[in-house]
Amino acid sequence: MKLMKRLAIAAAAVAVFSAGPVVAQDKGTVGISMPTKSSARWIDDGNNMVKQFQDAGYDADLQYAEDDIPNQLAQVENMVTKGVDALVIAAIDGTTLSNVLANAAASGIPVIAYDRLIRDSGDVDYYATFDNFQVGVLQGESLVQGLKERFPDAESWNVELFGGSPDDNNAYFFYNGAMSVLQPLIDEGKIKIPSGQTGMDTVGTLRWDGAVAQARMDNLLSANYTGDNQVNGVLSPYDGLSIGIISSLKGVGYGSGDMKMPIITGQDAEVPSVKAIERGDQYSTIFKDTRELARVTVQMVNAVLEGGEPEINDTETYDNGVKVVPSYLLKPQLVTKDNIESTLVDSGYYTADQLK
Repeated sequence: MKLMKRLAIAAAAVAVFSAGPVVAQDKGTVGISMPTKSSARWIDDGNNMVKQFQDAGYDADLQYAEDDIPNQLAQVENMVTKGVDALVIAAIDGTTLSNVLANAAASGIPVIAYDRLIRDSGDVDYYATFDNFQVGVLQGESLVQGLKERFPDAESWNVELFGGSPDDNNAYFFYNGAMSVLQPLIDEGKIKIPSGQTGMDTVGTLRWDGAVAQARMDNLLSANYTGDNQVNGVLSPYDGLSIGIISSLKGVGYGSGDMKMPIITGQDAEVPSVKAIERGDQYSTIFKDTRELARVTVQMVNAVLEGGEPEINDTETYDNGVKVVPSYLLKPQLVTKDNIESTLVDSGYYTADQLK
């Protein structure tokens, strides 16, 4: 049924083209399932996709699940029941969607996993994301660079590690990418982990919750940092966690007197964290241009619905437990105080006033 509809749309487009000026076509409806509005980046993702899908001639049904897994399942099931022409899903938990995606496949609805890999399903057609291992590499490299700049005379640096949500496949890529940089320095004793806490099973932060990160940082400080023993750096995979970590550190005096602010990483270039970088509270973040991710996703959907093959650049990395999902990986960008304007403002992603 879906195939016949697509062929009819294509035939109508040809007829309009041959008859005269081309006008915007109603090419169908794309269901867009986003995880939450609690992070500014997901709001940007949703808005960017709606605009670009509409510009391409599609209607868009955008739903946010507010980090509630049953809610996301119900929303996606409803989209399938209503007969959307394609689904774009940023999963809350990438392991929970197998049944609803089987229903989508039975209805001929293609599925694009958006930024987060959907696992344990053979019914995921394509994956649009950033090079997530490289995100972690950039975080690890910037942490080391910051440590060298702020604590150049230290024989070794005290660092604590935070991971993302264990139910988000990306969190493992971020962590492993960062550890590919940090582990050699840990092995040679240049970086010490006073808490001894390593590995995603220990340092993961469920639902990317900043309050959970803040509470854990509080515990790490009280248990491992007394007297002259101070934190020099914190690996944080996401700006929302970084803000909580910064609050914890400032609460015990870091950033004042003789307690230098540790080097803290982040991701998503959210406005509060960009301002924190300007102040010197956070050292870096990773910019992932959601406008480009939306563009790639729209192109994927359009190609599939028109019976073509979308552009992909990775057919090896993302094994979801059932299949290797063909993917398009975008390049992440490191942001520090030195390139905020050139990267975020000059590109039009933010205005200068937004970052004041």
